[in-house]
Amino acid sequence: MVESRTNQYKLVILGNTNVGKTCVVHRFVQDRFLDVSEPTIAANFHTKAVDLEDGRKVNFEVWDTAGQERYKSLTPMYYKGASAALIVYDVTSPSSFEGAKDWIKELQTHASPSVIIGLCGNKADLEKKVTSETAKALAERHSLVFYEVSACTGENVQECFLGIAKKLPQTPPRRSQGLNLQNQQVSSPDSSCC
Repeated sequence: MVESRTNQYKLVILGNTNVGKTCVVHRFVQDRFLDVSEPTIAANFHTKAVDLEDGRKVNFEVWDTAGQERYKSLTPMYYKGASAALIVYDVTSPSSFEGAKDWIKELQTHASPSVIIGLCGNKADLEKKVTSETAKALAERHSLVFYEVSACTGENVQECFLGIAKKLPQTPPRRSQGLNLQNQQVSSPDSSCC
């Protein structure tokens, strides 16, 4: 019998405003569609575990970031230390696809070189203005995991996150646990107090 172990990974969701990032995350975490979604302020945090065929259990810490331009300066704080990033664009919006290209450059320039990047075309249940071939070519050029999904119907959402989970290393990177005071000696010039 193979022993199952759970590894924790930080996954940040990026993309322009109104591409459906929150709806994709909600569909992944709760398997429900949000009919109405308020714009995300800064970021929302969720967790979800997925089981892989090799016996590993991956626990995602999902950071759903705001897409509004005014919050863009905060996003480096969210993708710092991330093991994976999912860039979401709207298949009905060529401008959101152009925005996805900017997010790819941002991650390749400023994120860890080991970060797994996924490209996710949301709203696949609607008429596409960004072809699958165009998006696939971009994903292949940058070695990204690629899926077209529909948060509305649930199509390929679980598969998208599972595809990212399969690319993650067997052991997550160690995170700094803060200041370690173990075996530290504090000396004072005199032994009297105060």
